[in-house]
Amino acid sequence: MHYIELIYIISTILLIVGLRKLSSPSTARQGNLIAAIGMTSAILVAIFSPLKGDQGNLFYVFASISVGSVIGVIYSRKVEMTAIPELVSIFNGFGGACAVCISILEVYKFDGTTSIGLMATTYLALFIGGIAFTGSLIAYGKLAGKVKDWRSSISSYFNLFWMVVSIGLIVFQLINPQAVEFLPLIILIAALIYGLTFVWPIGGADMPVVISLLNALTGIAAALAGLVYGNMVMLLGGVLVGSSGVILTVLMCKAMNRSLINVIVGGFGATASSAAGEQGDIKETNTNDTAIMMRYAQHVMVIPGYGMAVAQAQKACKELDKSLTSRGVNVNYAIHPVAGRMPGHMNVLLAEADVPYNKLIDLDNANEMLTDTDVCLVVGANDVVNPSALDDKSSPIYGMPVLEILNSKNVIVLKRSMNKGYSGIENPLFFHDKTSMLFGDARDTIEALNGEIKSMD
Repeated sequence: MHYIELIYIISTILLIVGLRKLSSPSTARQGNLIAAIGMTSAILVAIFSPLKGDQGNLFYVFASISVGSVIGVIYSRKVEMTAIPELVSIFNGFGGACAVCISILEVYKFDGTTSIGLMATTYLALFIGGIAFTGSLIAYGKLAGKVKDWRSSISSYFNLFWMVVSIGLIVFQLINPQAVEFLPLIILIAALIYGLTFVWPIGGADMPVVISLLNALTGIAAALAGLVYGNMVMLLGGVLVGSSGVILTVLMCKAMNRSLINVIVGGFGATASSAAGEQGDIKETNTNDTAIMMRYAQHVMVIPGYGMAVAQAQKACKELDKSLTSRGVNVNYAIHPVAGRMPGHMNVLLAEADVPYNKLIDLDNANEMLTDTDVCLVVGANDVVNPSALDDKSSPIYGMPVLEILNSKNVIVLKRSMNKGYSGIENPLFFHDKTSMLFGDARDTIEALNGEIKSMD
């Protein structure tokens, strides 16, 4: 019927508009709501549109939707900001699992009249959905600290083996569709194993790239499922998610000055560099000296990292910003594209604390501003401020664009200890003459700094 196509078109437009608004922090929340309305409309139309056969299963459909919605709402409301990347991975994995379920059900409906194009599309959705599902589970485990990196001299070959097996079985099944009845299940198992071997060896510091790539795979799987069912919204929604995921993956790789193949095959998260003893001595400071330095500075740049999320220091940082700004100090935040554990992690973190969006400065503009910056306050960041990327050709991150904070006049680093960052790479910044280390919990330290600054009036 014409009204169904009309609602599908409206739903698609809402998805596109919502995705467009997600590109800016100031409109992201609105964009998320618009996209959700579009998807909800498409789901309802798909459920109630005239179908062939019995529709007596609507009770089970809505019961499943209700249970899933309740679980999703409760889990999402309880999750800490530090666990948002894990939540994204889990949700992405469920998207892949949906593609797997759809595909395996459709595969066993094939008969002699089914076109090879439809069969190829369905098996491809099964394969990619399986990779996205188990790959996302491993990514979740790595981000949550429950899964350790697994890497050996044969891991790449082992990974390649399962990819070849999966693709080979699909080709064989397409040529001989009735040859082996349980072959689709074997293809599914091979795809699930490949998803594990695909993500497991990749280092923890490469997780932002991996999450983007898995998101793209889920989108592609959804688009293929849309082709199978002839559902326009599912197809276009999958294309939007898949293409945006690919673009984001490319941007993440560019931000790390590495190719996607290098990330997948040779993640630097499993390597470590020189020991701290070879770097020299550190210079330690206290909250009083740091507060005086920041109070009488003209320009302060905050460098947020995953440690800020761990300490839940974003709101304390906003209060420090407010105190400094009211005293004539210009405060901004330098945002590196791969800071944190997922793309945009720091933007989300600071948005939660209502930090004005115009204070969030991207990598290139921040580096230009650093030469006029009096104090750089590093809160839990490590790899994105590592000067080894600029001058140490032996470093695994050499060539990666980083925040060049040594161009500023003074650097204060907030850390709990001298432990290395998530990538396991030593940071010579901590031993530089310009750098002073301020040890302790980031939130407690920033609150103490704010108290010191207020007491100076």
